[in-house]
Amino acid sequence: MTTFHVLSGPNASVDHPGIRKIGIADVFDALRLGLDDFREKPSHYVFLCLIYPVAGAVLMTWSAGANMLPLLYPLASGFALIGPVAAIGLYEISRRRELGMDARWPHALRLYRSPALPSILAVAILLFIIFIAWLLVAQALYMRIFGTPPDSISAFWNSIIGTEEGWTLILVGNAVGFVFAVIVLSISVVTFPLLLDRDIGAVAAIDTSIRATLTNPVPVACWGLIIAAGLVIGSIPIFVGLALIMPIFGHATWHLYRKLVEPAGPAG
Repeated sequence: MTTFHVLSGPNASVDHPGIRKIGIADVFDALRLGLDDFREKPSHYVFLCLIYPVAGAVLMTWSAGANMLPLLYPLASGFALIGPVAAIGLYEISRRRELGMDARWPHALRLYRSPALPSILAVAILLFIIFIAWLLVAQALYMRIFGTPPDSISAFWNSIIGTEEGWTLILVGNAVGFVFAVIVLSISVVTFPLLLDRDIGAVAAIDTSIRATLTNPVPVACWGLIIAAGLVIGSIPIFVGLALIMPIFGHATWHLYRKLVEPAGPAG
């Protein structure tokens, strides 16, 4: 019964929320609403999201110190694959503010009270598995092209920028990374906000996210490009900008969910 609850929610029947058709203007309106949420109490949100640039800096230090330079870029870019997990608390803040409830930042740390916590953890584990798979694929791709790890940072940089093999790695690696990003975007664009809003189970939530993506391919693709561009900007220098970018995107994701997924009907 516990497994069934995680996958399909607490009820015997599987919920399939309705999907709305939206436009590009709705994507930018979700960003505007996310910025409004951020402006409400920005000092609290920035404090909460300082963990993201710190985590990014730790990843960079670890990869360089462990002589794993080929994984430096995959780690930095792959951070976006687990971004939906990192922003769960921000979805909760926006949800509470929408309902007129106490929206102070400590509530973002009380998700253990959510009845959908097992389903949230299941999807989070799935995203971490995809993240690890991306790192393994990136490492295998580097070793296939170059054969051996670099001796130093300068040697690594010169091999990437100054050789035909390096440019092959850049092109192929980014193409493979794009595939991973599309997969994660499609299965998570509304999954976590939906689970916070309704305990329908991990499978139903992922199914809803995929249906939302297929119904609105252009707006969701636009959203993905905005996220990618924002994360690149926020990562310079040393991921510090993520302390501002992440909360805005996190809040905006909640509002995008509200635009993409029809609200629950009255309980029958």
